[in-house]
This record gives sequence, structure tokens and C-alpha cells, in this order.
Amino acid sequence: MLPAAGFSTAFFMKTLIQNVTVISPQSRLEGQSILLEAGKIVSVGESAMPADEVIDGNGLLAVPGFFDIHCHGADGADVCDNSLEAVRHVAQKKLAEGVTTWLPTTLTQPKEILCDIVGKVALYREQQDFTRCPGLHIEGPYINRDKAGAQNPEFVRLPDWEELRALHAIAPAMIVSLAPEMPGALELIAAATKAGIVCSAAHTSATYAQLADGIAAGLKHLTHFGNAMTPLHHREIGVVGGGLYDSRVKLELICDTIHLCPDMLKMIFAVVPIERLLMITDSVAASWIGNGTMKLGGLDVLIENHVARLKEGGALAGSTLLANEGLRNVVEVTGWATEKVIQATSWNQAQSLGMQGFGKIEAGYHADITLLREDFSVARTIVGGESRFIA
Repeated sequence: MLPAAGFSTAFFMKTLIQNVTVISPQSRLEGQSILLEAGKIVSVGESAMPADEVIDGNGLLAVPGFFDIHCHGADGADVCDNSLEAVRHVAQKKLAEGVTTWLPTTLTQPKEILCDIVGKVALYREQQDFTRCPGLHIEGPYINRDKAGAQNPEFVRLPDWEELRALHAIAPAMIVSLAPEMPGALELIAAATKAGIVCSAAHTSATYAQLADGIAAGLKHLTHFGNAMTPLHHREIGVVGGGLYDSRVKLELICDTIHLCPDMLKMIFAVVPIERLLMITDSVAASWIGNGTMKLGGLDVLIENHVARLKEGGALAGSTLLANEGLRNVVEVTGWATEKVIQATSWNQAQSLGMQGFGKIEAGYHADITLLREDFSVARTIVGGESRFIA
């Protein structure tokens, strides 16, 4: 059996990670050794085992590699820069956050440009030499202009299954975010769901009844929950109320304590079952670079104190959140054990996307592992058994 694209001859070596605390959904095991071979986890136990390479974990936390299913950019580069180099730069930078699987996320763009952008992601998928990339998250252009937020309203258009199908043929569209109340949205949701694309409500003015129609058609997620959607009201629960109430949808959460304040995060984790929560970054090119200015979908953005906002209007323009910092924030805000929160960083995402063998540190699972220090900083990121980032 040949290794997958992007994997070196280390793929065939036996690697032993020893002296780590293994954190998996609902499980915490101290003083463990993890044996890796051919890109998979062979065993997890207390005893050392023969190996070609030994990594001394020195008490680090070993967690399943993070899935970032909604991320536009990082460190000055954006998927919508429309270059392979930009996609590769983001993919490499995400490793430093402990991300092993990433869905490059697009913005509302003209048809021809969006097609070109998806083509660049397809080129990266041929190599996947940094993060894994099973496909894309297409956010927009089928949104409600009144809730465009930091999306460019100039390029918003009605749901178009033929356009989405053409993009999906270039590189798999794992998720599409759209407004379910727009004309043609229900038909697109039904067609996309049949094609294996997860549909998510985003940038929407939908009532709960309209959201429920979308769910009945196949809609499964709510994009960056709480942001750019109808709020909870006692006479119309809207999309936010629907997300809290309706067990059929999963919630994307930007856990930076800005897009969702600490009290909102605490409430969500208290009232919504952990199985329905998906931690994301929604990071843009502003992440990793500090204060300054940038472009997002052709719009001017100002970054101050790690907050990105449109210069005109002040709407939040994505986040500067790092994936490992989101985990730390939730643990600190909720007081929950890491093994409880960790389910929302990879396992839930893998299950929702139909990707089996990811999200746990157990024998037979893919060897995608992030080693964290006690402060949740990333010490090492392992993809398919290969160390691709070492701090």
C-alpha cells in the first residue's frame, strides 16, 4: 500500500510517542504510550513498545488533531487571494495551531473568480503536505444581502445548484453556507444534501419556520452561530433560538469570547448537548499578524487588539482566533474537563462530514495527533504519523 499524497517514507516507520496524557472524547489516560505505523494508531497503553522513532512526550497532552471546518486565512494569506501559495501558507500555519484537517473557506465572490479559487484548492489537494484537505467550505454567495456582515454584498446572488455542482466537480464542497429563506434555497439544500454536501444556515434573516423548512430539506449546521443571523426573541425565536432548541442541527462556535461572549459560551455549553457543538476559528488573514489593516473579499478591514472589523460600518470581519486558543477559552469559561470539551474540536466534525477513523486516539484511528502543553500551546502536530510541526 502506498502512502497518501504528501506523506514521506516516515509513513512506513513505527513511531512511539511515550509519556503523554491521552485526551480523547470522554477519556483521560495518564502516562501512556502511543504506537504509530502506516499512518494509523496501532496501540495505546502504559508499556513501551519497539519503534524506529521515539518521541518523549514529557507529560504533554496528546489530543486528536483539530478539525478547522471554517477558516478563511492566516498569517497574511487568504483562500480568496486566489493563489496556490496562499492556500499552502495557510495550511502550513494551521499546523502551528494543532490543526490536522482544514476546510479552506471561501467568501462571496464573482462566479469566475470563485471557480478559480476552488481550482487552487484542488491543486493543494493533490499534495496535502501540511494539513489534510478533504474539500472546501463554500460560505456564500447564496446569502441574504441584509445580513451580509463582512461578506461583499456586491457579489451576493440567489442559490444556484448548477454553479455549486460545477464547483463541487473541481474540488469537493464539504460544506456550503447559505440563507435558507432565499428563493431556490430549499431546492439547493435538497440537491446538495443528496450529493453529500453538508448545508449550513448563514448570513440569514430566516424565521424559525423558514429554518425548519431548511432542516426538513436537509440543512444540518448553523454557521458561526449567533453571528449574522436572526436573534432569539420571545415572540419569534429566530435562527439563534432554533439552534438552541432544535436537536437536528449542529452549531459552529467561534470561541474567541468576542463573537460569542463568555456568558453566551457558558450558556451554550450548558444547554446544548456536546454532540451538537463544532468549534471553529473562522480566522482570516489577520490571525497571527497583530494590529494592522487587510482586505477581506475586497472590503477594508482594521485589526486592533486581536479584533478584525470592517472599516466601514464596524462589522466583525472573521476572527483572529487560533484553534488551540479556542480550546483553552472554552475550558477556562466553562470549567469543563478537557476530555469533555475535546469532542467539539474534531470528533463531532468528522462525524458530521462522514469521515470515519478521525477524532479519537484509539487503535485503528488515523494518526492525526496534537501534543499540547498544559497552557494549551502547541508542541507538536502529527498528521498521518508524520511530525509536520514541532515548536
